[in-house]
Amino acid sequence: MATASPTVQVAPRGAHVSRLRRRLDRFGDRALFGVCLAAALLAGATILLVGYQIVNGAQPAISKFGFGFVYETTWQPNFGEFGAGVLLYGTAVTSAFALLLGAPIAIAIGLFLTLLAPKQVGAVIGPLVELLAAIPSVILGFWGLLVLAPFAQEHVEPFLHDHVGFLPIFGAPQTTGLSVFTASLVLTIMVIPIIASISRDLFQSVPSELQDGAAALGATRWEVVRGIVLPTTSTGVVAACILGLGRALGEAIAVSQVIGAGSQIDPNFFAPGDTLASRIALQFPGALTELHKASLYYCGVILLVLNLVANLVASWIGRRFSYAGAVAR
Repeated sequence: MATASPTVQVAPRGAHVSRLRRRLDRFGDRALFGVCLAAALLAGATILLVGYQIVNGAQPAISKFGFGFVYETTWQPNFGEFGAGVLLYGTAVTSAFALLLGAPIAIAIGLFLTLLAPKQVGAVIGPLVELLAAIPSVILGFWGLLVLAPFAQEHVEPFLHDHVGFLPIFGAPQTTGLSVFTASLVLTIMVIPIIASISRDLFQSVPSELQDGAAALGATRWEVVRGIVLPTTSTGVVAACILGLGRALGEAIAVSQVIGAGSQIDPNFFAPGDTLASRIALQFPGALTELHKASLYYCGVILLVLNLVANLVASWIGRRFSYAGAVAR
């Protein structure tokens, strides 16, 4: 009795290709996860290493001066006396003034590009505004030194002193134009493109149905902006402003060129001053003693804390904005 030979079924070529593709896709998923995880861990490790290096370098000054270093105003390297009060004051004033002046301008630019400008005009102005962020800070500081400082000293500072000189912050103009006021103007130019770019993206995310519905009910353009666009994006705009503040806090080269290197707290904005970042940039390469270098590290610790707080607050506000937008949709 003859036995039947077993039948061998050959899988179609397409099935082999499909299984191979699935294996490659699974491998790609794992590889993508591994690369992204490594990048995230690298970023976190870098921040920790930078923080450790700065804090470790500041240990001699922290041990000697303690928390009093933050509000002490004397900075005399030859006598071993150091305090960051003047620098912290200059950092706070220049950054706050830049944000106070730059945020409304940047938000207005974002509104204009999103709601008011023709597409052809927006296509030209938008990239030009973003190009401001691409200008090297040393070039912007050089321009501030040669052009902005003399102009402010000859025209802007006398005008403000004559009209609002009853306020202590607008006292008598100085002779050089290198002042806290000029540094604030330079920082204003630097924060505008950051806030304007983010604000424009936020305004573009507002559903057009809401705007069209309000316009159909008789709302004017201003009423649409005031009642729909700004309330919908308010938390995101605040986060953008805080990111701009972080940019202003950490600027060193441009500020050091136009602020004048003052050594005391002066309520007059037209007087020279100094900031944490500019003092570090100017004095660290030529530090006289180890305590001098440690004090500059201590300034770096303060600046790092300020920037981390600003960025964490901006991230927290951004998450709240994203969550609120998801709930609304």
